[in-house]
Amino acid sequence: MHLKRYDAVVVGGGGAGLRTAIEIARDPTLKVAVVSKVYPTRSHTGAAQGGMNAALGNVIPKDNPEAHAYDTIKGSDFLADQDAVFFMTENAPDIINELDRWGVPFSRLEDGRIAQRPFGGASFPRTVFAADKTGHALLHTLFEQALSRDNIDFYNEFFLLDLIHNGERVKGVSVYDIKNGEVVVLQAKAVVLATGGFARIYWLRSTNAVGNTGDGQAVALRTGIPLKDVEFIQFHPTGLAKTGILLSEACRGEGGYLVNREGERFMKRYAPKDMELAPRDLVSRAIEYEIREGRGVGEGARAYVYLDLRHLGEERIKERLPQVRQLAIDFEGVDPVRDLVPIRPTAHYCMGGIHITDYRTSQTTISGLYAVG
Repeated sequence: MHLKRYDAVVVGGGGAGLRTAIEIARDPTLKVAVVSKVYPTRSHTGAAQGGMNAALGNVIPKDNPEAHAYDTIKGSDFLADQDAVFFMTENAPDIINELDRWGVPFSRLEDGRIAQRPFGGASFPRTVFAADKTGHALLHTLFEQALSRDNIDFYNEFFLLDLIHNGERVKGVSVYDIKNGEVVVLQAKAVVLATGGFARIYWLRSTNAVGNTGDGQAVALRTGIPLKDVEFIQFHPTGLAKTGILLSEACRGEGGYLVNREGERFMKRYAPKDMELAPRDLVSRAIEYEIREGRGVGEGARAYVYLDLRHLGEERIKERLPQVRQLAIDFEGVDPVRDLVPIRPTAHYCMGGIHITDYRTSQTTISGLYAVG
């Protein structure tokens, strides 16, 4: 067993983990370790497609953080921590601009500003994006930034075993080197859990990678740290019918339709104003109701409805939704340029997780232990 000492250990090499490590490493006197179960660019952030929200107001200038906060709180059925929501929406524009400066290749408007498109539940076009490969672009940029910091060390393909603590304060972590079977202890003054979600436990239909199994949440729970809101699993409306692989919300943001076996845009029954751009939970329930009422295609767990992108045209699909098209071709054998795409709701986001006591610092109930992402 090997022992190494750091000022901070970040467990998780996805978007949240890398961004946290970069922030800590701003102080050149601090030594940071990033522990990742997979090579960081294989983290699940890379699978995110459609984009992320920030009230830049580049399309409709009157968009603002307050409107963003209202949409977020309303979309949560008023269950979200409203102080935390305002903290997020007020800081989002600066974060996006920083990512832009770091080199994330966001799609652009004709005047050169960052493009924004409509997404479900948003009252303005607010979603910034890099075609339909936003997570891939974000992850590679953050990894590049982290690699450029001399005070960040990477432990790639290391698995988190346990937290080391005295009941009141964290002292470090024990990790398992997957490649050679050795156990390594990383002693640290602070530990940040950025281990992602756990929606792969929904094995039949999930957008999550096979590694998204809740390792961080399990370690926290074993340590006595409470989990919160873990019953709130978001089901994304448009997963490929056979596999559950995500087809981005950008499909509907760009103008795609949802139709049943009769070719009817059924969202008019459930959200006549927002139609396909209603909040995800509403759209997912609508799809399931259509299937249960016999207006889907097929029966039982393998039944589905259709996503129709044909009216968008080949040029727009290739420009704005290239990955969506390739996924449909590879995993369903249909080309969205010409064909309807079979879809059904798929387990996607874990809205709950490790309980934190301060949304501004992400501090948990044990001193020196934080949870992000």
